[in-house]
Amino acid sequence: MPDTPSRANGERVLADLNALRAIGAYKTGVHRPTFSEPHAHSLEWLAGKLPEAGLTAAVDGIGNVLGTSPKEGPKLLAGSHLESQNYAGWLDGPLGVVYALEAARVLNPDPDVNGAVEVAAWCDEEGHFGHFLGSRSYVGAVTEADIDAARDRNGERTMREAIAAIGLAGRPRLRAVRGRHIGYLEAHIEQGDTLESGGLKIGIVTSIVGIWQYRIVFTGEQNHAGTTRMAIRKDAGLALARFCVAIDEAFPATCGPRTVWTTGRIALDPGAPSIIPGRAEMLFQIRDADAAVIERLEEKLRAMAAEASARGPCSVTVERLRTGAPAMMDASFQDAIETAAADCANGKSLRMPSGAGHDAQILATIMPSGMLFVPSIGGISHHWTENTADEDIVTGARVFVEACRKLLTR
Repeated sequence: MPDTPSRANGERVLADLNALRAIGAYKTGVHRPTFSEPHAHSLEWLAGKLPEAGLTAAVDGIGNVLGTSPKEGPKLLAGSHLESQNYAGWLDGPLGVVYALEAARVLNPDPDVNGAVEVAAWCDEEGHFGHFLGSRSYVGAVTEADIDAARDRNGERTMREAIAAIGLAGRPRLRAVRGRHIGYLEAHIEQGDTLESGGLKIGIVTSIVGIWQYRIVFTGEQNHAGTTRMAIRKDAGLALARFCVAIDEAFPATCGPRTVWTTGRIALDPGAPSIIPGRAEMLFQIRDADAAVIERLEEKLRAMAAEASARGPCSVTVERLRTGAPAMMDASFQDAIETAAADCANGKSLRMPSGAGHDAQILATIMPSGMLFVPSIGGISHHWTENTADEDIVTGARVFVEACRKLLTR
């Protein structure tokens, strides 16, 4: 399908994405953590681009960028995020922002389109200071006390300090005006290999997984590694290792077909080569699109901890740190994407759940929401080798624009 004034301009989309790729470039990816100088530069870049779509740009007090339209008629909100994981990929986030910008450039001046696309770049989706702080702020789920308490991953800098460092201190935080938008649409790379392995071009997201995070602590007895007999040891590190294996053996009987679980961090205290660790800690995560499945697995996890404590020689405690609810994507948004994919991607689409969290799950708490995926080469993401073929990027942009058109003209 050739580029025309009424359709996505593939060359312009690729040029925008490569311009963002140059901001904080690292190898073939980017290093653009939240509130870093490159991240601040990317916010300025977007704010400077929004007038091309007839949008008024604002950067708010938590680092969200919002482009709003004076055009009469319904408004569709679209976007994603601009910061990256550390030393990671160039498309995770920016793809959705650029697609939203392109949809606004194409559709907002079109007299045959009733209404307008408004563009958002949500701050800190990647969690350098918290979880979805930008989009949660927009829906009214972040307090000033939450911002006061937020620190970076190393605990070295407060969010207040970071906000001030890029010149946003004292600015108000923008909030959603209920009823202004007919819904929210987000595009993203798949971050998996389902589309690529199936020769497909578009993923139509049906749901976004819930993510529950736990701290599991094992308490034993610190002692000398050379003089303490094996029979009397209370080795917290060994207890942790056995518990990890037990989870992998027990969970398959209780989990759903797409449940995943991960031990993302292990710490031994004191962590010295000649000392039996008296304390061990693991951060553990469960993901599923069905909250009932996660609840069953948590019940199993707590029962296993109680059994391990009773058996000894170490005690085990489980603390839930985070509960992210699953989110269903709106059926009419899924239909619009599927119809657009039939027109622009030869129908090579698949309805599928998202195994990763996205801002769309936050926006879904206040408005109908949808998501579109494009293929990830090798299923790689959160690494600087993350990539998507230019052809697939352009196809995704065309589908996204047409889905926006259908949503505004239904």
